[in-house]
Amino acid sequence: MTTVRCLLLDDYQDVALTSADWSTLTDRVRVDRLGRPLAPGEVADALRGYQVVVAMRERTPFPAELFAALPDLRLLVTTGMRNASIDLAAAAAHGVTVCGTRGSSGATAELTWALILGLARNLLTEATALRTGGPWQSTVGTDLAGRTLGVLGLGRLGSRVAEIGRAFGMDVLAWSPHLTAERADAAGARLAGSAAELFADSDVVTVHLVLSESTRGLVDETLLRRMRPGAYLVNTSRGPVVDRAALVRALREGRLAGAGLDVYDTEPLPADDELRRLPNVLATPHLGYVTRDTYAAFYGDAVADIAAWLDGTPLRVLT
Repeated sequence: MTTVRCLLLDDYQDVALTSADWSTLTDRVRVDRLGRPLAPGEVADALRGYQVVVAMRERTPFPAELFAALPDLRLLVTTGMRNASIDLAAAAAHGVTVCGTRGSSGATAELTWALILGLARNLLTEATALRTGGPWQSTVGTDLAGRTLGVLGLGRLGSRVAEIGRAFGMDVLAWSPHLTAERADAAGARLAGSAAELFADSDVVTVHLVLSESTRGLVDETLLRRMRPGAYLVNTSRGPVVDRAALVRALREGRLAGAGLDVYDTEPLPADDELRRLPNVLATPHLGYVTRDTYAAFYGDAVADIAAWLDGTPLRVLT
């Protein structure tokens, strides 16, 4: 029997092979891993000759031209059950089955609160000063109890963030294009009349919208100028939901107290990007889903997806 070649992409922490039991595939599959991001021009060469590829979220795009350049590819597994960077129609046209995996529901919500708390208590400034011999206490934190949390997108993740906000004693306001008062109430939030109202009335705005043509750039100059002096913006959703240039201006001019960012228009974030240097930005390298439990679910299901595909009964097929 011919051995199938499988490549695991974007295994930055070198944990893919220890996060699941790959031994069940040993007699049928040779598994390789790649631990660095690929530049667009080198993806096709790196993947050529592999029949199976496991992609980590949306780190590596799969447009139509890439499928055309990979005649051996037959199975693409993406972690998660949705991946906007994969051209599913092109995959089908080239005979490539695309399967997804389960994940952890709480990891991104927890990181959202790490960013909110880090901003409110100036943790980056204070922790850096403590490590480098700087001043002992140089900032004054912001209480969250009694403040308003604005949740832009009250789906599964947004609802979890709202629940935690209520536990901190915050008033929760929510808005998305199709959100109803009934759904907001069920999540313990009040429905804002518009996005403008949400931004104007919130002390912290946290973004949890799916990226689409209608949400790309939704958080623009107009909305950012509606925010209160001293307010914070947090984005753990997708970078392009927020107009980057407008956000940088607001931060540079001090119209926002700060921003907590885990997602960016370009990832990895270029070394010379201003968002790496602005003092009122608390930035993390897209860690929302990067936890042990999430990786166990991702890679455990990837093993099951590959085995099922080899047996002719693919699981969790995305169409």
